[in-house]
Amino acid sequence: MTLVQLEYIVAVDTYRSFVGAAEKCFVTQPTLSMQVQKLEEMLNVKIFDRSKQPVIPTEIGSQIIQQARIVLQESQKIKEIINSQQQDIVGELKVGIIPTVAPYLLPQVIASMMEKYPDLKLLIWEYTTEDIIHHLKTGVLDCGIMATPVNEPGIAEVPMYYETFVTYISKNSKLFKKKTINSADLEEENIWLLNEGHCMRSQVLNICRSTKDSRLQGLTYNTGSVETLIRMVDMNNGATLLPELALVDLNSKQLSKVRAFKDPEPVREISLVTHSNFIKKRMLNAFREEILAVIPKAMKQKKKKDIVGI
Repeated sequence: MTLVQLEYIVAVDTYRSFVGAAEKCFVTQPTLSMQVQKLEEMLNVKIFDRSKQPVIPTEIGSQIIQQARIVLQESQKIKEIINSQQQDIVGELKVGIIPTVAPYLLPQVIASMMEKYPDLKLLIWEYTTEDIIHHLKTGVLDCGIMATPVNEPGIAEVPMYYETFVTYISKNSKLFKKKTINSADLEEENIWLLNEGHCMRSQVLNICRSTKDSRLQGLTYNTGSVETLIRMVDMNNGATLLPELALVDLNSKQLSKVRAFKDPEPVREISLVTHSNFIKKRMLNAFREEILAVIPKAMKQKKKKDIVGI
């Protein structure tokens, strides 16, 4: 049994395809299939049910793959021991981030990371919270940046900052004349929401205590973009909720449509999350420090803030 064989069965389980696994492992499909078959013959069990599409592990195969993931994670600690003795940050960090955080946080952080750590390779994907958690558990990602708490077994959360929600209201809304609002004010307002699967949608609904959304007759609009929500309010009236960092990109006319909530203001907790067995700690600490360097001091304080559940 070799670590390479374990990597191959984990890859097949992750991508549910021998062809996809081979591509990700940078080998030919026959080579990967042959090694998986050799492992099955040595163990005298079938790890995968090849009659199903996509390929799925057998009952005992699932247990073997779960243990293979642990073995591979433990083996990586040898490299981490060596890296911990080096001053330079080197290697690869695979990051997942929710779309409602990415455009407001990453541009500054990426520029700083690339300048300070030229030997570090950042691989970044925008995913929903559910996908980030899944990819952390399967080893596709090293870490994630997302709203918490999720209280997911096997997932470690390190809160970094607390981002206030504000309302963005059409000038034609009856709420436009208010200087501040509370959640009850929004119960009768038409609210533009992100589509299903985005944690911010759930948070907005928790704040508004309502399921009403974008009620233009004959229209159901699904979007994962905060910028689209802003344009919908500008062009079609109604209201939406925005995260605080999104205000940086608004012009003066748009800022006039922003209203803060009355105390206690609702906030979302943004954390750096990893699998509980995560080993690239020096990379993670460097990444976290660069994120905190661009976050306003007031947003790092938890006091007197109402964290909205997901």
